[in-house]
Amino acid sequence: VFGLAFSTVSSRFSKFKAHIINTFISSCFFPSRLKHFEISLLFTQKCSDITTLTGVPEEHIKTRKVHIFVPAKTAMQSGINSTKKWKMDFDTRERWENPLMGWASTADPLSNMVLSFSSKEDAVAFAEKNGWSYEVTEKRTSKPRVKSYGANFSWNKRTRRSAK
Repeated sequence: VFGLAFSTVSSRFSKFKAHIINTFISSCFFPSRLKHFEISLLFTQKCSDITTLTGVPEEHIKTRKVHIFVPAKTAMQSGINSTKKWKMDFDTRERWENPLMGWASTADPLSNMVLSFSSKEDAVAFAEKNGWSYEVTEKRTSKPRVKSYGANFSWNKRTRRSAK
């Protein structure tokens, strides 16, 4: 069983990488083999221009501004489910009215895209990785009003009307 797994690993990678992976896999089954084995990988080269890697035109990367925010609670119900994720939307570029149907048209493929993230830090890291300038609108929290149930039945309320 191990020979089959090791041969597929060694056929895909170089011999050194295959040796590291084989040692790690065998140490999972035989922990005594991993006494003096340490793996340290260093990535020192940072890619600053990603246009050659992604194929996206430069005008969609260099001049792009994104807005990072938490959406407001909907007015339809009192649920807060839609306010847990951070959203990222793109600035609106040139739009025009289509003369045939009267629809709004654009040549920008990213203008209608909204991305969701679990945290603000993830959204900021994604924007920085893609080379976009960003604007963050912080989450607004409302302070809950202190209410008591007994105030509904008090005699000195201003909203009380006589029954005459």
